[in-house]
Amino acid sequence: MRDTFVFETLGKHRSRLLKLVEECSINKRSIVPEHFNNNLHWQIGHVLVMTEQLVFGLINQNSSLPVHYSKFFRSGTRPTDWEEDAPDWDLLVIQLKEQPDRIQERFQNKLDMPVKENFLKAECIEEVIISSVLHEVNHIGNISTMLKLLHV
Repeated sequence: MRDTFVFETLGKHRSRLLKLVEECSINKRSIVPEHFNNNLHWQIGHVLVMTEQLVFGLINQNSSLPVHYSKFFRSGTRPTDWEEDAPDWDLLVIQLKEQPDRIQERFQNKLDMPVKENFLKAECIEEVIISSVLHEVNHIGNISTMLKLLHV
C-alpha cells in the first residue's frame, strides 16, 4: 500500500508538470518574467536535476543525468549566468517523463531504505521521494504562474 501511494503521487504530480510543459510555446520558454529569477526552461531542468540529486544522491548512487546539468539547473543558478547552451528542452521533457519509472524501478519495495544524513532530515527513501514531490509541486505553481504572466 505504501509503495502504491508514493509512486502514484510522484506520477500524478509529474503528469501535472508535463501537461503544463505541453502548453508552453517555443518562443516563451526562455523569457524570464518580471519578479522571477528564472525562465520555464530552467524550471523544468531544475525539477529534473533536483529530483535526481535528492533521490539518487542521498543513497550514493550515480545519476543517469549528465554531470553538467547541475551547472545549469541546481539551486542558485540562473539562465542569465549560462555561458553555453543549456540542455535541449525536448531532451529534458523526455527525461522528465522517464524519471518516475526509473525511481519506481529502483525503489519498489525498498522505501524503508535508509539515506545518509541530509538537510531534509529524511531518514529513508520514502521521505526523500515525498520531499522531492513537494519540491516539484512548488515548481508546478511557479510554472503555472509564469505561463499566465507570459499569456501562453
